[in-house]
Amino acid sequence: MSVSVDISWKSLNKHHEELCGDKVEVLKTEDSEIVILADGMGSGVKANILATLTSKILGTMFLEGASIEACVETIAKTLPVCKVREVAYATFSILQIFHSGEAYLVEFDNPLCVFVRDGKIVDYPYQERVIEGKTIREYRFQVKLKDCFVLMSDGVIYAGVGELLNFGWTWESMAEYTLKCTKQTLSASRLAAMLSQACDDLYGQKPGDDTTVAVARVIERRIVNIFTGPPTHKEDDERVVLDFMKQEGKKIVCGGTSANITARVLKKEIVTSLNYADPTVPPTATIEGLDLVTEGVLTIGKALGLLKRYEQDEFDEAFFDELDADNGAAKLAKLIIEECTELNLFVGKAMNVAHQNSNLPFDLSVRMNLVEQLKECVEHLGKNVNVKYY
Repeated sequence: MSVSVDISWKSLNKHHEELCGDKVEVLKTEDSEIVILADGMGSGVKANILATLTSKILGTMFLEGASIEACVETIAKTLPVCKVREVAYATFSILQIFHSGEAYLVEFDNPLCVFVRDGKIVDYPYQERVIEGKTIREYRFQVKLKDCFVLMSDGVIYAGVGELLNFGWTWESMAEYTLKCTKQTLSASRLAAMLSQACDDLYGQKPGDDTTVAVARVIERRIVNIFTGPPTHKEDDERVVLDFMKQEGKKIVCGGTSANITARVLKKEIVTSLNYADPTVPPTATIEGLDLVTEGVLTIGKALGLLKRYEQDEFDEAFFDELDADNGAAKLAKLIIEECTELNLFVGKAMNVAHQNSNLPFDLSVRMNLVEQLKECVEHLGKNVNVKYY
């Protein structure tokens, strides 16, 4: 079984602070995916620098295959020492999940990871080791599909101290709430948003500490294929449609001309939807054998707007309401965020006649620019993207 990992995180800055003292790094190797959550001592600029240094050093060394001992030693020697407490302080959690299903977790002074499997909180055995005077917890285990892991900074379990709860959220209450949330959704982004929102509410929207949750969920490899834009040479119409259709995974066509080409090659008819819920997004259509058929430039532009907000950590309940909307742009963005580990783009480079003959200020460069932005944005979300031009 080859597994993939759906990863998302959300941070709240300490009240009145511009910068967050927690840092999350997500890395990919050929055979694994790695999440690092570092929490710098204190808050503001200093904490941000400590956390950034820690996550970058750990990430670079891990990718080079360094042992955890070497990583911790380097961190201990590199980070500046706090004059008052005489400790170089950044805490961290590192979770590495291999595509084979093996997993490795190491924690140093961060709250314990919450493991959810089959609707229950599970405890994995760990080993404690002392490296450079620091006690490290190490876990090795096998993952299963739908397993869910939540890493957190200590701001999470202090949420509500002195505000709504006398002693803050305990780790147990946080774990129970996580379990409750996984019964509603298994999407990493939605879980991260729900847990972060709960912390923000407990803090009365004024977090007393930097607060970060990072969610990793084990999923199957999922491929999404998008065909957009007619090919430069009309005789390539059949080739692009056949290349597109033989891929495994979801199939989406964006653009009226592209939809007509697909319908003609497949000898199927296009049925346009009369549902016009949002006047700013053109209606969708259906073609038998495809998962989604939308208009081109406007719909991709709108979907890209949602993806960029998600990429910039701007997702909350209102964002998910938009993502769940019944229109082509929302459906496209939702497929990419929640149901995609790899994206294949089949892009025709012909000048679109519909654009040439109209007074619309569109030309080929608009579509190419959107495709380029889409590729960049989806790669930033940690997914693999392949583009093929025709």
